[in-house]
Amino acid sequence: MTLRFFAAATLLSLASAASASSFIATTDTVGGALAASAEASSDASSSLRESKVVLAARDDAASFVATAGSLRGARLEAALQHLRQAAPSLTSASDLQLAQAILSR
Repeated sequence: MTLRFFAAATLLSLASAASASSFIATTDTVGGALAASAEASSDASSSLRESKVVLAARDDAASFVATAGSLRGARLEAALQHLRQAAPSLTSASDLQLAQAILSR
């Protein structure tokens, strides 16, 4: 798992400046929408940002982002489904955008 993380970190560090700024803007936008949705939720059990499903998907999300969508882990799939069900406003976000948002939190 740590090897996958280091591979993901290495691939991300090789991104061009344009990709990096696009990544930051996308992450900020989707992350902001995720945070706004989470704060607006009145679910007493947990917010989206603290969801165990979303937190457990961080490694899978890193691999997914680093490989431009080639590696899709089961935890990431569960988190994407959870996010789209819990925050219908995020249904238009791509899997890559949501994976980036998971990593930004």
